[in-house]
Amino acid sequence: MFEPKHHNPPLAAALIFVATAFIAATTLLAKALGTDALGPPLHAMQISHGRFLFALLAILLAVAILRPRLVRPHWGLHIGRTSFGWAGVTLMFASVAFIPMADATAISFLNPVFGMVLAIPLLQERVGLWRWLAAAVALTGALILLRPTPASFQPAALLALAAAALIGMELIFIKKLSGREPPMQILLINNSMGLVIATIAVSFVFQMPTPQQWAALVGIGVLMACAQACFVNGMARADASFVAPISYATLIFAALYDFAVFDVIPDWISLVGSATILAGGLILVWREAVQRHA
Repeated sequence: MFEPKHHNPPLAAALIFVATAFIAATTLLAKALGTDALGPPLHAMQISHGRFLFALLAILLAVAILRPRLVRPHWGLHIGRTSFGWAGVTLMFASVAFIPMADATAISFLNPVFGMVLAIPLLQERVGLWRWLAAAVALTGALILLRPTPASFQPAALLALAAAALIGMELIFIKKLSGREPPMQILLINNSMGLVIATIAVSFVFQMPTPQQWAALVGIGVLMACAQACFVNGMARADASFVAPISYATLIFAALYDFAVFDVIPDWISLVGSATILAGGLILVWREAVQRHA
């Protein structure tokens, strides 16, 4: 076991907020790489490979400097967490090449809902009426963003929806890992395993990136490593119910970045769908806070 961090909600809030800016930035770079903004579009699996490669290098540097104490890992949980996480992030990177970043980011916020549903059979958790209501509201928002009419249906939004489901499954493994191992060890193992999976996958689709694309791949990896470090340290310093709403700032940063770089302005469907998903997520967070303090 390891010593938990001291409870510090203000610092936790700041760390999570900074993490959201980093996460949205990685999505922006993934969109640039998946389109022709920096050269011939790269396959999503190659973007994912760059994310794990350069994130691992950044984490190895941090480990060499900080020399954190490591404990015996639970390999089965790490393999499950990393496999679903790699698949989820790869589909997420694929989706942003075709739909607005704000839409893809909003749909990705369904992962706690999928995690809640999956926790019923896998963790034997009991889900009450309020949680089911939150899930229904959030899924309604996703349906709005899918634009289910022949004229406006976004097939690529299904990629983001599948990404949310896979990351929801990853949450199950993260819950089981929580408290077992120190954050730096979890990041080190996750990114090491992710790189192995991503290297095998990218061997089928690899193409030589342009210098600008190499720079963007490095940026994705380093920013993701920073985001993960901020997130896990923030989660360790405050209750999940306190920091979870702050993570929704990712949607704001995604919309701002998309507008600044690609001149994409969210339409009313995007705004309504995103707001509906956020409402469902906040209901879920509120209910968990009530139950924790009951």
